[in-house]
Amino acid sequence: MTRGKASEGNGAANEQDTPVLRQYVDTDGHFSLVRNFRLADLVTIMNGVCGSLSIFSSAQYLVTNDDDYLRWALALPLAGLMFDFLDGKVARWRKSTSLLGQELDSLADLISFGVAPAVLAFVVGLRTYLDTVCLTGFICCGLARLARFNATVALVPKDAAGKTRYFEGLPIPSSLTLVAMLSYWVRRGWIEGKDGVPGGLVTLWGASGGRGDIHPVSIIFGLWAAAMVSKTLRVPKL
Repeated sequence: MTRGKASEGNGAANEQDTPVLRQYVDTDGHFSLVRNFRLADLVTIMNGVCGSLSIFSSAQYLVTNDDDYLRWALALPLAGLMFDFLDGKVARWRKSTSLLGQELDSLADLISFGVAPAVLAFVVGLRTYLDTVCLTGFICCGLARLARFNATVALVPKDAAGKTRYFEGLPIPSSLTLVAMLSYWVRRGWIEGKDGVPGGLVTLWGASGGRGDIHPVSIIFGLWAAAMVSKTLRVPKL
């Protein structure tokens, strides 16, 4: 949830409720970065913490094959979403936000809703060369989508409260839908090492076990990536 200033001309009442956008104050102090943090920025960092812990939990599952690590890896991106919602509320409560916070928000979203879901997909079984191409495209499209949002947020039409009316393309937190799908697979045992990934494995070229292998369900991540960077897909903002 990007925290920015409202559009101009909304009236005095709205100006009182709009968080003040503070510039980054660059000094020679050793801890100048810390002094630029606002309370909302610390909440945003917790989003990134959740995403990072999800990635490490996925890695622990690969090492130990302990299902508890996998369950934590699936749950932590949802916790990140809670912090993603909370940071905007804290910014409005404190009536203060910052350019630093806007950048932190996008980077934390990329970790929790881009990298972490892709790593989870790899862990549950999308591990072929072509699978990883789809997952890499998913992460990079999420990255591009966040960069576009930051660059164009001032140009998107806003309502009377100064909030953007819609998202151009799927917002990256929508990837939690994919995490929910993976959670269902885990519950049913449809993962690598158990009953296998739904849809099986297809060899597009070469011998089985080579670079031409792909799990058809990995295409879902490719389609989701395309929807995130779409210009014409407009998702109403709730």
